[in-house]
Amino acid sequence: MTATTTGYDRTREQLARLGLPGGDPRATPGSPGTFPDGCHFRIEVPTVNSAGAARTLLTESRHRGFTINRITETRGMHRHTAREIGEYVALGEEHGTQILMSVGPRAGYDIGASVQTPEGSRIGYRLRGQEQVVHAVEDVKRGIELGVRGFVVYDEGLLWVLGRLRRAGDLPPDIHLKVSAHCGQGNPASAQLLETLGANSFNPVRDLTLPMIAALRQAVAIPLDCHVDNPKSSGGFIRTYEAPDIVRVAAPVYLKTGNSALEGHGVSPTQGQLDDILRQVEIVTEFLDRHHPAARQSPAGKDPGAEGPTGGAPATVATSSPKEG
Repeated sequence: MTATTTGYDRTREQLARLGLPGGDPRATPGSPGTFPDGCHFRIEVPTVNSAGAARTLLTESRHRGFTINRITETRGMHRHTAREIGEYVALGEEHGTQILMSVGPRAGYDIGASVQTPEGSRIGYRLRGQEQVVHAVEDVKRGIELGVRGFVVYDEGLLWVLGRLRRAGDLPPDIHLKVSAHCGQGNPASAQLLETLGANSFNPVRDLTLPMIAALRQAVAIPLDCHVDNPKSSGGFIRTYEAPDIVRVAAPVYLKTGNSALEGHGVSPTQGQLDDILRQVEIVTEFLDRHHPAARQSPAGKDPGAEGPTGGAPATVATSSPKEG
């Protein structure tokens, strides 16, 4: 080691050999990546926890002249009847919108008391015991039988299981596995691990800075799902003016917006809240047009969730390859 080389330098070099950035970039480089359709961003509205709410959002957004590319349900598929899930699926097909539904029984619904405590809440929505893993896989199979092809996953072990079942042909090759922000992951090493386990998109923790988001993009090829605004229960921030820069550094990226209208996660929006959600989505798309006119949003389409072969990483995103490990 030379006199000018520090321990930090050596560690950064070692991380680079693993295909990871040496740190959060001081300047935020633009991402060259796009979705397979050549577009840079898509709009996602999370916490759409009834088929009626999904219908209102998709119908009104079309009427007002902007596109919602993805709807995310977060209460859990096991809280919906087969008829309700079928309505979600039909709405997705009608509007060319990707429908993601949450895997059902998880810590917040379990009999264990730890998750209800301040300390235990740090476990997020992960699964307790192998029977809950069995139930979660069954929940996914039920969704698939009803036409669902996109799933929000809250447990890294479940992601590993679903990814392996998909590769083995026990689950359809085109299902999309999205990792929730409730998993609490927010660094490039974790992002690369999730991609390896089978994630098709990754929702990092909500309050990352632009350099932190840029570092994630340097580590993985899968789309990032980044919050532009958030409910009061998890920060209540609104990053509308940062939305153009999030697209610039994170493309291909899903901009998650509209939740600032809500008090918390897992709720069913009221009609007034749906109006506020639509307003926030329209504001974000307006700011993208004004401050990053070169960025293109994917149009609604027949295959809105496609990210590459069998739902995999976009071929147009370049990342460094690990040299070891």
